[in-house]
Amino acid sequence: MSKVPNYDFMKLRMAAMVLSAILIVVSIGSLATQGLNLGLDFTGGTLLEVEYEQPENLDAITKILDGAGYKDVVVQNFGSETDVLVRMSEAFRDDLGNEVLLVLQNEAQGNHIILKRSEFVGANVGEELRDQGGLALLLALFVVMIYVAARFQIKFSVGAVAALFHDVVIILGFFSLFQWDFDLTVLAALLAVIGYSLNDTIVVADRIRENFRIVRRGGPVEVINESLNQTLGRTIMTSLTTALVLGALMVVGGELIHNFALALMIGVVVGTYSSIYVAANILLMMNISREDLMPPELEEEEDDRP
Repeated sequence: MSKVPNYDFMKLRMAAMVLSAILIVVSIGSLATQGLNLGLDFTGGTLLEVEYEQPENLDAITKILDGAGYKDVVVQNFGSETDVLVRMSEAFRDDLGNEVLLVLQNEAQGNHIILKRSEFVGANVGEELRDQGGLALLLALFVVMIYVAARFQIKFSVGAVAALFHDVVIILGFFSLFQWDFDLTVLAALLAVIGYSLNDTIVVADRIRENFRIVRRGGPVEVINESLNQTLGRTIMTSLTTALVLGALMVVGGELIHNFALALMIGVVVGTYSSIYVAANILLMMNISREDLMPPELEEEEDDRP
């Protein structure tokens, strides 16, 4: 059996609290001043899919369309290297697809192009997606709070929701601060991060609850430290293997899912950190004790026999 490490995680809890506060303030400040760089899914615009006979450089296609006066052009491979997805905020019209096809064909130097799809995503649809996505996030946090309160205790519920709120706000802050495109794939990543972070938090919470019941030495800080050390190996292995997969997606997955993988990568790092420092810190701030977690004693039935 491998030896359990003995790191004093809670020694750094005040520094971690300051770091989390700074990240949240910066994130909220950026969201309030800059907002999110919403993608076509939310703002509305035109989506075109073209197929080249031979693979074409995406940066060259972007420069061609920018030079032709089209606005907010995003060019990505879609499936194979010859399939190209073009997104732009240009208002849709019936001849727009053929117009773009002609512009690209004139610069293609013999590389034959076929227009496969031309669609319009309206702003009203985008607003509906944005509102429903926000409601989905709030509903997920509410359900998590009810679930953790029912399975553990209300103090664990507050800690778990605080950790999830911390993770979501910081991911949104990164996307706002660096103005990365925020589309439906990133929204899906946020919901996935809630599930990932919750799973990690529940594993830690379960160990804390059990140790409060069976460990008789030390106070809450010592019990939480011991619990975190006992789950450290599992946390590291889960986070590391997940990060390796996401790193591969970011490098070779293509532009279509790059921001999805990026949001998840930030979520894995921040979620692992919050499971250790945010959720556990909340428990200590709320004065968690053995009395809170001891199972109720069953009253012995009185023997009425003479």
